[in-house]
Amino acid sequence: TVARTIESMYLKEHTRDLNEKLGRRFSPKNIVGNSPAMVRLLETVEQAAPSDANILLAGESGTGKELIAGAIHYNSPRKDFPFVKINCAAITETLLESELFGHEKGAFTGADRKKKGQFVQAHNGSILLDEISEMPMTMQAKLLRVLQEREVTPVGSEQTIAVDVRIEVASEGGTVQ
Repeated sequence: TVARTIESMYLKEHTRDLNEKLGRRFSPKNIVGNSPAMVRLLETVEQAAPSDANILLAGESGTGKELIAGAIHYNSPRKDFPFVKINCAAITETLLESELFGHEKGAFTGADRKKKGQFVQAHNGSILLDEISEMPMTMQAKLLRVLQEREVTPVGSEQTIAVDVRIEVASEGGTVQ
């Protein structure tokens, strides 16, 4: 109908406007700092943002890794697509697998419906895996498959789903096992 078409056009324009505002908010120029290290970091952000490279952000707690991840996403060609953030330390291993890759109905107790994982939801956008060093080794191996094959397998499924996602990971101190 005409009303739905108008509403859809409005939502697309509104989304575009919001993404432009986020891009300005997360502009490297808005990140305060003038030390030589900060200047190099911001130059790196400007170089990395247009690429499709996956990113490792290392630094102590409170140093702005999530802010830098946002600056990279919102200044990249992926800015009009989702930027999904997951704290790997805050979710148990079994729930983390379901959260990242999704699950089929009946895959485990409590899986009363099919669920899309965060990688599928972030398709064409970016995903930030914060505190990646806290992720169990078995999950890191499954994440490696996503990096290599660009596909995920929901828990309880044999079907793979192709995903096009820039992966940004953050780790305190830069130690990833």
